[in-house]
Amino acid sequence: MIKPTPLVILLAVLLLLTGTEAAAQTDTVTYQISISQKNVKIAGKESKGMTINGNIPGPTLRFPEGGYAVIYVKNEMNVETSVHWHGLLLPNFQDGVPYLTTPPIEPGKTLKYEFALRHAGTYWYHSHTGLQEQSGVYGSIVIEPKEKTLDYARDFVVVLSDWTYEKPKNVLKNLKRGLEIYDIQKGTSTPLGMVIARGALGAQLNFWRQRMEGADIADIYYPAFLTNGQPVQEYPEFTPGEKVRLRIINAAASSQFWLTFGGEEPLLVAADGLDVMPVQRNKTFIAVAETYDFIVTIPQNGKMEVRATVQDGSGQTSAFFGQGNTLSAPDVPRPDKVAMMQQMAGMKMKMGAPASKFNPGKEEPVEMMNKWGMQMEGEMGMGQMGGMNHDPANVGLMQKGRKDGMSVSKDSLATSKTSHANMSHQGGNRQANKMEMEKAGEKMKMDSVSASGMDHGMHTAPMRKSATNPGMPMAGKSQESSEQGMSGMGMFDEYNYDYLKSPEKTDFPTGKPVKEMVLNLTGNMVRYIWSLNGVPLNEADKIKINKGEVTRITLNNLTMMHHPMHLHGHFFRVINGNGEYSPLKHTVNVAPMQKVVIEFDANEYGDWFFHCHVLYHMDAGMARVFSYGTPRDERLERYPLSILTNKSNHFFTWGVVDAASHMAELNLVSSNIRNQFVLNAEYGWNKNLEAEFTYGRFLYDYLSVFGGVNVENEEDNSLDEIQPTAIVGFRYLTPYLFNLDVRIDNKLRPQISLAREVLVFPRTFLFGEFEYQADFGWVKDTREGNISSGKGYTKEIVWRVGSEYLISKTFSLMANYDNRFGAGGGLTVRF
Repeated sequence: MIKPTPLVILLAVLLLLTGTEAAAQTDTVTYQISISQKNVKIAGKESKGMTINGNIPGPTLRFPEGGYAVIYVKNEMNVETSVHWHGLLLPNFQDGVPYLTTPPIEPGKTLKYEFALRHAGTYWYHSHTGLQEQSGVYGSIVIEPKEKTLDYARDFVVVLSDWTYEKPKNVLKNLKRGLEIYDIQKGTSTPLGMVIARGALGAQLNFWRQRMEGADIADIYYPAFLTNGQPVQEYPEFTPGEKVRLRIINAAASSQFWLTFGGEEPLLVAADGLDVMPVQRNKTFIAVAETYDFIVTIPQNGKMEVRATVQDGSGQTSAFFGQGNTLSAPDVPRPDKVAMMQQMAGMKMKMGAPASKFNPGKEEPVEMMNKWGMQMEGEMGMGQMGGMNHDPANVGLMQKGRKDGMSVSKDSLATSKTSHANMSHQGGNRQANKMEMEKAGEKMKMDSVSASGMDHGMHTAPMRKSATNPGMPMAGKSQESSEQGMSGMGMFDEYNYDYLKSPEKTDFPTGKPVKEMVLNLTGNMVRYIWSLNGVPLNEADKIKINKGEVTRITLNNLTMMHHPMHLHGHFFRVINGNGEYSPLKHTVNVAPMQKVVIEFDANEYGDWFFHCHVLYHMDAGMARVFSYGTPRDERLERYPLSILTNKSNHFFTWGVVDAASHMAELNLVSSNIRNQFVLNAEYGWNKNLEAEFTYGRFLYDYLSVFGGVNVENEEDNSLDEIQPTAIVGFRYLTPYLFNLDVRIDNKLRPQISLAREVLVFPRTFLFGEFEYQADFGWVKDTREGNISSGKGYTKEIVWRVGSEYLISKTFSLMANYDNRFGAGGGLTVRF
């Protein structure tokens, strides 16, 4: 027998390694993409955008399941950028969140992303830097399955999005300043005149009492909603009878859509990339960042419309497949916000939970959940939710039992000793909840409440069998909501996931330790702050999760808006009526004043982002970092996490100038979450001048303390006698939305003022201000050596009433009467 020499062995090993590498390379797919700024023409109008390979949306990146992706991203802009691979399970460093998992891509630089493709499905990618996603930095991903199990001829990607011709930063500034122009532009405002005409004044007062203007649905006015980059797309190349898998992605910055289809009923086959049990469903709500796959059949005669109608009814976008006469998609009625307000006023609902609480270092999520939101006996207490014990006393014991040497985050109300087997998902309180809802005057569809499965405040609708195909379930008929007297909205009974059922069991092994936590979704529309448990991202700790445990989260929405919550790097179970077959998703929509429970196997490492995928909500603070407590990647040493977490705390500055026939006024504000600088100056044509500069510190949403200096001449035509005074006080937004200002100056003169503004007609506001100052003569007038007023007590009363008509975001016509300056009118300019 001839023994191989060491040289022969070495050559054999090299050949083996080379062969293995060559085999691996055959499954590698490489892309090179570049991000640049350029003028784009969308909806017939040219504006500045951010493109991927010159287009909006970017190219579809296709890969084989089980293969390997290599993607070179070049930044051709003069600002940094990033790319997040939404929904993909990949190494932490490749996730693409700048300053958290991955370095930003600096101007002129190229970053290489590479990762194994562990699962098939429809996904997407987008910038995670600032508000760049709104400007066009997004595209689609398709991972082809190893084995095709569904019947269709080909697939086609449909990317939905929204478009504004404004700079996204200016959009956020308009939201921060509380300007109502977007609702006015959309035609979705509810002025007082309309409310009174509809007999809803009582409901409006109920909302005002809770510091809410009305029922909010969407924040922003968009002049265009897009399908693959344009409002309308035609695809005549599809042939009659052809079965097509439509991979639909909602890549909008802040718009949620209702999907409807012309022609035959579509077959929903996948959600967030993963297969679900096929279900015929013509009306489906697709939240921001979700993906749904439908198999459709091209009509034998005509072309079918696939329509996405924005949730508040302010617009739509359509794609047409095939040729011939149009088979239109069903209409989705526009929500009736006044009727919504009336119905909500009849419920036991407490709104106005703080978005920036008094003591952010002390979070009390269970107490917050029990205090705010839907107040229905038998449901709100955490101890009554599906058999889970969330008693605050037990929470304290859980926290004391930690042995890993790491402090428990303020949200992690959990224990490693909880047995998964003890967690009931059988919804034993549904009948009690039904009775309570009836007591509250709720008119929601009640047969949904008796559906089996876990009840956490989501109202579920049972699946029905199709009349045309008894073996195929159907769900989500649009007429169901209108039967409830809430045309197009159906309150919240349509916003659930009971139509999604996993083809395989998704529950976890019995006895696996479970860590539970509550995350209340909180927001303040007046100052446009969004947060979790009343704590914005910049004030929050990381949420510690432990590898090997099941992490279960109750998402409790205490706001009047929908929040699509996305967890990076994981799929989670969305607990619904399908129990152990509950679907897996990476993004879950939480409807207003509702709860959703999600859970996932903590089997990763590193830090992962969790946030609302409404872009402006995330940027305003509704986000957290989930941490496995593992060491930070050394490649991030030059990129501190604080740059990411402080983005929600940037200062925004805005101003208003009133130029009228009898007076002029300037108001400048610069504000972030806790701090505010205000400069105000008034000058009357009678040469009466008053100006003041203050710094304020917000203790929580509605209360700030301030100090500053005021200068004024106290007599007409006396500019040479201007007197400065120091002032301290507090400002408070009262119930019914009055702005209260209480102060005292260094002459010990107390002053109180109230101001209010009301939208009475679609573009017309009425406003009023009242100011009362008392002088008790407690401080001597140093100019004359006498008591300041010369009397024991004097007072000064200033008041103003007027109206304003909004022409645009920038200009208004105004008229008012001021008891110092008289009556007049003029122009208001905002900047």
